[in-house]
Amino acid sequence: MCTARAHSGVRMGLLAALASCALLAAACAPSSPKLAPKGGVERGIASWYGPGFHGRLTASGEVYDMHALTAAHPSLPFGSMVEVTNLDNGRRVRVRINDRGPFLKNRVIDLSYAAAETIEMIGAGTARVQLALLGTAPVEPVRYTVQVGAFQDQVRAEELAAQLGSLFPAVEVRSDGAWHRVQIGEYTVRELADDLRRRLHREGFSALVVALR
Repeated sequence: MCTARAHSGVRMGLLAALASCALLAAACAPSSPKLAPKGGVERGIASWYGPGFHGRLTASGEVYDMHALTAAHPSLPFGSMVEVTNLDNGRRVRVRINDRGPFLKNRVIDLSYAAAETIEMIGAGTARVQLALLGTAPVEPVRYTVQVGAFQDQVRAEELAAQLGSLFPAVEVRSDGAWHRVQIGEYTVRELADDLRRRLHREGFSALVVALR
């Protein structure tokens, strides 16, 4: 009888262990991307960002323009078109995803100033919204570079480029008229750009990986 009880105890222990493993695997499994299919719908809280970020680089590598109809989303591909409906007043706006965020609980999208103004949520700061995915842009090969600085003063950009040029090859100053960006190299593999970024950090330089357009 003792042997039977022992076997029974072992079986129960194994079942409990297997159940725990199954629960752990389910908890760790990646969740399906939200709004993946065309026409997908998501609800939550929208926020907006404006003057403090105007002219800075977005996660896609584009320069943020607070007057353009764009938005940040945690996971949708860059170039995705999304219709945003303010559930409090019914106003709608169509935006293009070109940035990442927001990263706060229940926040589903971060709108540009222009988009937030269109659906009348500037004053409140946040709004209950519904997102409808209209379509996604085709995936294009991405090139990466490592940016070490961005200046409105071209002389300062050239000085930093000269300093870096003695340590690293392929240093360039890329200008768009308003900003002069000091960047190093071009890579089709993100990990290679990350390796250079880490090396720059070890040398005492602030740097980030950006996508080239």
